[in-house]
Amino acid sequence: MATTSLVNPPSISLPLQDRVAIVTGSSRGIGKAIAIHLASLGAKLVINYTSSKDQADLVADEINSCRVLEKTPQAIVVQADISEPTQVKLLFDEAERVFGLQIHVLVNSAAITDTKYPTIANTSVEDFDRIFSVNCRGTFLCCKEAAKRIIRGGGGRIILLSSSSVGALRPNTATYTASKAAVETMTKILAKELKGTGITANCVAPGPIATEMFFSGRSEEDVNRVIERCPHGRLGETKDVVPLVGFLASDAAEWINGQVIRVNGGYV
Repeated sequence: MATTSLVNPPSISLPLQDRVAIVTGSSRGIGKAIAIHLASLGAKLVINYTSSKDQADLVADEINSCRVLEKTPQAIVVQADISEPTQVKLLFDEAERVFGLQIHVLVNSAAITDTKYPTIANTSVEDFDRIFSVNCRGTFLCCKEAAKRIIRGGGGRIILLSSSSVGALRPNTATYTASKAAVETMTKILAKELKGTGITANCVAPGPIATEMFFSGRSEEDVNRVIERCPHGRLGETKDVVPLVGFLASDAAEWINGQVIRVNGGYV
């Protein structure tokens, strides 16, 4: 993946200059790419992870390496399981403590799936609960905290990640797809509930993206079938998703609210 340059001359005004952004699940995959992109737009980043500390540290190091003269880092790393209310609170508390500013942007990217791709009949209750605990409950908890904490009246942004699987409705993906359908519903309702605050809530729903999460549990034949469904004849890449997230996080996106935007190259 081509990494966005983080070196920005001081004279250039950046769209997210000194705004604080929390990106959950940002130690790898789409979340990592989003965090690096928002940093290139000037944001101060909270890199969140559950278990991949070494990878999260590398993301923060990459961002901070270009800002070595600043006393406060541009990116910090915070471990938090977003399915746990106390840990979500800690995540937001730490962002405010380190940066001494209100939070401007939440990007909820953390998610898990079932790599066995079972039918509904073959999905265990334990796997169902595990996936919903992160994808649905975790989104709810992050939205709940963000709605109370994000700066009001100043262009706050809540950006949730769903999946184009909600539109495709393919077999053997019911639990993951249902959990993401809940995310899309929350997005639309949250946008209305935040009326008068200046905070927008939108949902980005990528199609198949070439990440570790996508390839896990899939055979080469499975991957090729997915590629055949895309008019562009390829898998998406993280670089296909991050510009939209960066735009939605900016002031220019004020008039986009309560929307689910599929980013999938025409994949159906």
